[in-house]
Amino acid sequence: MGFKGRRARSFQVVEFWPESKADSANLICSRILLMRPSELLTRNRDSIRQLVLQFGMANPRVFGSVLSGQDSEESDLDLLVDPSPETSLLDIAKLKIAIETATGITVDLLTPKFLPLAYRDKVLSEAVPV
Repeated sequence: MGFKGRRARSFQVVEFWPESKADSANLICSRILLMRPSELLTRNRDSIRQLVLQFGMANPRVFGSVLSGQDSEESDLDLLVDPSPETSLLDIAKLKIAIETATGITVDLLTPKFLPLAYRDKVLSEAVPV
C-alpha cells in the first residue's frame, strides 16, 4: 500500500492507495489529523531552523499563542527572525512560503523592526528560540 501526505493549515491529510492493479479499485482512503501548530512545530523544528539559515537569516523564535500554550487547530505560528543586512522583503516572503510548505502551518513571519511598537518590547523579551 502506498503513502502520501500533504498538509494544509493546521492539519495533515494522509492518503493510502493500493500499489498493484490486483489491489486496485482506485481505492483511496483519507484520514484528516487535526493538529495544533505547537504539535507541528515540535515535529518541524529542525526544518524551520535549516530554512532560516538557508535564506540567510538567523535566530528563529516563537511568540504568540503557540508560546503561551493557547493555540488551537485554527491558530497560526508566529515566528520572529533576525534578517541579515542583505535581506529583502522578498526574501522574508520566500522564507514564509518555504516554512509553510515544509510544515503545513500557516505562518506569521516577522522581524524585530516589523513588530508593532505597542508590543515590540514584550514580544522580544518573551520570544523563545525554535
